[in-house]
Amino acid sequence: CEDPDKSYTSQHDFKCTCDNDASITQVDGPATCFKDECTAMPCGAGQTCDDPKKDKSSLNDFTCTCQNGVSATGGPATCEVDECAKDPCGMGQTCEDPDKSYTSQHDFKCTCDNDASVVQVDGPAACFKDECVAQPCGAGQTCDDPNQGKGSLNDFTCTCQNGVSATGGPATCEVDECAKDPCGMGQTCEDPDKSYMSQHDFKCTCDSDASIVQVDGPAACLKDECASQPCGVDQTCDDPKQSRDSLNDFTCTCQNGVSATGGPATCEVDECAKDPCGMGQTCEDPDKSYTSQHDFKCTCDNDVSLTQVDGPATCFKDECMMKPCGPDQACNDPKQTLTDLKDFTCTCSNGVVATGGNATCEVDECAADPCWMGQTCEDPDKSYASQHDFKCTCDNDASATQVDGPATCFKDECATQPCGSGQTCDDPNQARGSLNDFTCTCQNGVLSTGGPAICEVDECVKDPCGMGQTCEDPNKSYASQHDFKCTCDNDASATQVDGPATCFKDECATQPCGSGQTCDDPNQARGSLNDFTCTCQNGVLSTGGPAICEVDECVKDPCGMGQTCEDPNKSYASQH
Repeated sequence: CEDPDKSYTSQHDFKCTCDNDASITQVDGPATCFKDECTAMPCGAGQTCDDPKKDKSSLNDFTCTCQNGVSATGGPATCEVDECAKDPCGMGQTCEDPDKSYTSQHDFKCTCDNDASVVQVDGPAACFKDECVAQPCGAGQTCDDPNQGKGSLNDFTCTCQNGVSATGGPATCEVDECAKDPCGMGQTCEDPDKSYMSQHDFKCTCDSDASIVQVDGPAACLKDECASQPCGVDQTCDDPKQSRDSLNDFTCTCQNGVSATGGPATCEVDECAKDPCGMGQTCEDPDKSYTSQHDFKCTCDNDVSLTQVDGPATCFKDECMMKPCGPDQACNDPKQTLTDLKDFTCTCSNGVVATGGNATCEVDECAADPCWMGQTCEDPDKSYASQHDFKCTCDNDASATQVDGPATCFKDECATQPCGSGQTCDDPNQARGSLNDFTCTCQNGVLSTGGPAICEVDECVKDPCGMGQTCEDPNKSYASQHDFKCTCDNDASATQVDGPATCFKDECATQPCGSGQTCDDPNQARGSLNDFTCTCQNGVLSTGGPAICEVDECVKDPCGMGQTCEDPNKSYASQH
């Protein structure tokens, strides 16, 4: 669009020009533009293009047509056909389609994978194979391939001389009699002949005396386990039983009386064993003898100059550096002062948070009491990924259960006194499917179904004061009504009991209209908020907010498709 003379007195002289043909113009309105989309040859070689409509409102309606008749609108058509796409040859064969043009079909070729000389055009080839020819079973086993037709690969059987067989591969023929450890602890098992025909010939030999041997069963071994001095220096050893059934029952005793069975006792005392220094500190016990205690030293990991003997050192530390929260949890240590250790938080991906240690990310579905009153809930798997597996069981009938929902139970729900004192309970229907239908009734007649009734009356619930006022009911008992009080939000001294207070407000005081507009609030009484008016200098006005004073003439698209509209001055006084 071009406007050669923008003066106020010269209007209706703008000119519209087609973007694709500068010779087509129109004064004081949109030009009529045309385009043959086939000119750009959008279809490619071997396809014909047709654009039946060439007017400006029908772009991308051209059609591309293949020689085989396949066509597409708005772009090139797909002309070829791959006959191998649907796997017409089947398992064990290779498909090849040499000519994928639409006019050349039924020329695909199937070739057997195990014999390239077996070929079939326009259908599966007839492939055969005797899998035993390759001797897949190995020496000492017989091979049998009963079915050699196509589609039956890996169905041959291998059979041992002892009758053990396997399908699709060699069978395992030998038997190792030592595999089940028939000799027991302290003995070595040896099976010299593992063939199927040779069994009960394994040999057990005592580890402590190679001369003690037994065939086809455990050997009778005797041993004084203290002979090898297993306890070490400064400890006494005692082996009360020396039969083969009581190995590792010797005891080692320290001079301070500490003892252990089956190995050396720990006579020293490591004061660091119980982690007396705590997280973020290193404990060192230089003398672990029984008589030397309270000499351990704690050193801060992040500052080795901070130490303390016989107790934790005082350390500054970002506790999250030690990754205390574990995988899939976020750690945050807001304070890193001396007095705020173990105040870090661990947050699970589901939002569960814990302070000073790992959060429990699991979800206990029973926590929300999904089973109703009179039922027991059990959640066997509380992991976050496993939900909807909780089980509800009737307390009065353990055979009545339900997964992922409440069970159906018989029960007089009033028996547990669910209504509380001062209310009467009635359970008219105690059949399955009618849980939580009991009623609780107050002395004033107010009742509730499935739980205690609320006998008090809050007069502020129905908002009797209205907008711009605060309601307060000091006494909510049923006998005390009509004592609620309404207070104006903008004037706490304006109050009224048992009804709305009389409040006033000039809404223009906050200058809601902005600069260049006048504000008028004719009614400042209660109940007439947001009725002020904002008026522009050109007379345009709005109620309850600023007016829009300018006018954009391009909003209604006066130029039409293929043309650009520009409104240089959007003021109310400058139009056309």
